[in-house]
Amino acid sequence: IIRAGEVVHRDADGKDIPQAKPEIAALGPLTVTLTARVTRREHLNLRATDDQAPAETEAKDPNLQRWLAPDRLVPLDAKIKAQAQEVVTKAHATTPLAKARAIYEHVVSTVTYDKTGQGWGRGDIYYACDARRGNCTDFHAIVIGYCRALGIPARFSIGLPLPAERGRGEGKGYHCWAEFFTKETGWVPVDASEAAKNPDKRNYFFGAHDENRVEFTRGRDLTLVPKQAGAPLNYFVYPYAEADGKVVENVERQYTFEDVAK
Repeated sequence: IIRAGEVVHRDADGKDIPQAKPEIAALGPLTVTLTARVTRREHLNLRATDDQAPAETEAKDPNLQRWLAPDRLVPLDAKIKAQAQEVVTKAHATTPLAKARAIYEHVVSTVTYDKTGQGWGRGDIYYACDARRGNCTDFHAIVIGYCRALGIPARFSIGLPLPAERGRGEGKGYHCWAEFFTKETGWVPVDASEAAKNPDKRNYFFGAHDENRVEFTRGRDLTLVPKQAGAPLNYFVYPYAEADGKVVENVERQYTFEDVAK
């Protein structure tokens, strides 16, 4: 008998982590199903572009210092700090909000959404800065790394994209995005990779996340609760499994969605 999803742990950011444990040793394939009902909601902070607009209210993040710290693939060394400073200096940006906008514009203008070849998809800031291409993880490695290097808290989130059209279907992959924090605005949502793919929405995605996404987890270099036997997770969006204290690779997964009436 397999009872999946009955054990739920909460990580340091207050996110629930469902965990399934077999009651007996599984002799064949093990299937775990997790079902969630979510509400689509646009995340908008008008203070990002209008200093007279009210900022979206949100509980204070107890981990603000965490969002100034480096990640394994997003170090904050002298080279990254120099690159970030060069970007904001060229833009004559002096306030945290103006610096974040300069970084966003720089990334959207100079990085191409391109998933060919190797190296992309890890959120490696050095790869992204050198190759100037990649997917959403690579775009936001630069955004987050440059912000943090200049003392602006920034955080990473990952989940699943949803089509704008209502209906049902199967998810094809993940999507990730970022937020940065200033005292004047609170947390400001940005999506540099979507802006690069949709130039007509470039201004929109500085200060907004559309409703066509579901957030799963936040942060990188993640330690699960209870702690996994393997290394910290670069990011956590696909199922993670262990057997006999060892990581199980290539876990098959399938995501489906269906819009339902309110």
